[in-house]
Amino acid sequence: MTNGTLQRIQITAWFALLVTAGAPALRAQTYTVLYNFGSVSCDPMFPSGAGIIAQGHDGQFYSTTPGGGCYSNGAAFKMSPAGTMSLLHSFSNPAGDSNSPFSGLTLGTNGNFWGTSQGSSFNAGNIFYITPTGTFTPLYNFCAQPNCTDGGEPLAPPVQGIDGAFYGMTPVKGNVTICTVGYSGCGVIYRITAAGAYEVLYTFDNTNGANPQGPLVLGTDGNFYGTTRYGGSVNGVFNGNGVFFRITPSGQYTPLYTFCSMANCLDGGQPTSGLVQGKDGNFYGTTTCCGTHLYSNYFGGTIFKMTPAGQITVLYNFCSQPNCADGGNALAGLIQGTDGNFYGTAQTGGANGNGTVFQITPEGVYTVLHSFDFTDGNAPQGPLTQGTNGVLYGETNDGGTGPCINTRCGVFFSIDMGLPAYVAPVTWYGQEGSTVEILGNGLTGTTAVSFNGTPATFQVRSPTYLTATVPAGATLGLIKVTAPHGSLSSRMPFRVLPHISGFSPASGAVGTLVTINGTGLTQTTAVHFGNSVAATFTVVSDIEITATVPSGAKTGRITVKTKSGTATSSQTFTLTP
Repeated sequence: MTNGTLQRIQITAWFALLVTAGAPALRAQTYTVLYNFGSVSCDPMFPSGAGIIAQGHDGQFYSTTPGGGCYSNGAAFKMSPAGTMSLLHSFSNPAGDSNSPFSGLTLGTNGNFWGTSQGSSFNAGNIFYITPTGTFTPLYNFCAQPNCTDGGEPLAPPVQGIDGAFYGMTPVKGNVTICTVGYSGCGVIYRITAAGAYEVLYTFDNTNGANPQGPLVLGTDGNFYGTTRYGGSVNGVFNGNGVFFRITPSGQYTPLYTFCSMANCLDGGQPTSGLVQGKDGNFYGTTTCCGTHLYSNYFGGTIFKMTPAGQITVLYNFCSQPNCADGGNALAGLIQGTDGNFYGTAQTGGANGNGTVFQITPEGVYTVLHSFDFTDGNAPQGPLTQGTNGVLYGETNDGGTGPCINTRCGVFFSIDMGLPAYVAPVTWYGQEGSTVEILGNGLTGTTAVSFNGTPATFQVRSPTYLTATVPAGATLGLIKVTAPHGSLSSRMPFRVLPHISGFSPASGAVGTLVTINGTGLTQTTAVHFGNSVAATFTVVSDIEITATVPSGAKTGRITVKTKSGTATSSQTFTLTP
């Protein structure tokens, strides 16, 4: 096998290690090393940290590494599904773009990718975006405020909210008078616009969480959810093993669960990864600590399910098998595949002690898909991603067969499970009349696009990308694309956000019938006048509902809730005697 060229290791396994008794039979799967990092000059090296891999409009995969590049300060790159690597940007402190981009990248609605760099002793990192062709724009440098109250040294990329702004976290800085043991500050949650306007939404205080390392996830309710690695209290007593929390776009922060709340920390602790919201509305993730099984004197960690209200269920304890053959110490989070199962990586354990790729069902049936043997990768730290072709892709921190000295520099790999191809809207929400960007494969020649069965106008931009307009009357449901090679559906329902354009009359007493106009009103579930109790209402059409002012109503804005979201009027309804 030669170095510096595309190298493939294909392992076809008709029988994977079934870790849980009664596990269902798997499809055949093929593991392939697509690229050995460090193979040529200026190559990316050592994929680490959050390491988010994002698919672009062109069907290629984009991410960052904290090592390598032409200045040894890290790199941004793109990788084709066949394993052709293209260097996009080399990070360099003298160039003012900071260094050590552990984050990976997330795709924004304009086709650009957003990420962060951790920085060094000379700086505290930054937030940036980069185009698919490599044009790099730094937007905000951390520690720009006195005492670094704006946060610093981010490890994960920001994610886009419904308002178009981007939201993220830093693991340190903020309030530097606390979290001083091994850290300088507890970290912050921030918001930044595409134009670079930055604000801190919340400063962690140890009691309610500290030192988040993963990204936020946008929930279907329009709020953000996440975890902190440390901090947290149980019944007023400091715990320190991390929290699960919710934060609204306006900055209202609510800790929902403190890890290690159970005796002997059987629920796991110290989560470092991001979360994924499953099709059932619950959140799924991993912890690096605790649980029920030891491995090399350390607990292997857990896989958990968390309701949006903060009720936890432990689905699996890592290192349940002798010699931790099932893997342990999962730094990465999970993804949900098109088959409804979850997929992830464990950094240690496995048949060779180099980590694993695994599958777990929503019910907790766990299966090892691949055990790394160092030559095909070692110690994966970042999450997998599923391409719209159905194939899973990921990276390892080191290992492989590249020419790097000692540890090697890691690999970019794929696992083909034969999972169904699908289409992926860049955003899974939008109002009627808005344009939705949709990723896929083989889209040339598409004949129809629909939103939960309602036909939409569309334009094919390339074989891997099209745009569609959310049609009038569309409701909560899957996007379906009819392409030449078959019908493709989205993995999760698209939410048609309601909108209130106006109402009449503008004032009235209890019992007044008010006509409310807008869009996306077909699936209305509740109407409120101010902060009143729910009003009785009638859906007249997608653009009109009528509601009766209830007893106890107050002067205030009218709020309409639907199955897809919530709309609030810009005008105030005035309650009269």
